[in-house]
Amino acid sequence: MSVLVMYYGQSGSGKTSALRNFTNDEVAVISVSGKPLPFRSDLKTLNPMDSEKNPYVIIAEWLPKIKQPSIVIDDATYLMVDEFMRNALVKGYEKYNIMAYNFASLIDIASRLPDDKIVYFVGHSDQTEDGREHFKTIGKMLDNYVTLEGKFTTVLKTVVKDGHYYFATHNNGMDTVKSPIGMFEDDLIPNDLKMVDDVMREYWGIPRGGENGKD
Repeated sequence: MSVLVMYYGQSGSGKTSALRNFTNDEVAVISVSGKPLPFRSDLKTLNPMDSEKNPYVIIAEWLPKIKQPSIVIDDATYLMVDEFMRNALVKGYEKYNIMAYNFASLIDIASRLPDDKIVYFVGHSDQTEDGREHFKTIGKMLDNYVTLEGKFTTVLKTVVKDGHYYFATHNNGMDTVKSPIGMFEDDLIPNDLKMVDDVMREYWGIPRGGENGKD
């Protein structure tokens, strides 16, 4: 099974710019929001919103066909946001159950990819009433019954400090950040997802090369 990684952060904190050091052979970027990349690059992006089909169905069809060893589902939060807006006039709580099911199912599909795949779910951050920071969802169904972070061994957070951009790697007591013991020594590391990907592959012994790394 693949390795799943979550990372989240506030808008403008470097979530997408962290991809800047990848090449097209190394990563497939599924851009849910469809925004241009915030840096100059020849990275190609896939936008599931370009079709009239359900974006969850499209991504589920894409995932097994992607050849690159790393996959980033960028702005994954908008899968829930857009589904919520499409069903804004639908009454009742059943729509929240469906949203929870769809997102949790996508995580399960991603987890069943081959062993050499690392799949990154990227989203915005939110705070609970007591100030704890976590991956933003829509509705309490996902928060209360499907704790998303519980499905990931590694959860990072983008941080801006003194004008510099970082990933937080260890829990500060008020967030859901976590990483395997010994994977990252520092609490803050450079905002470079390619570097993170290299560290994780070395830690878990996951190969990158071969045909899975080629278009």
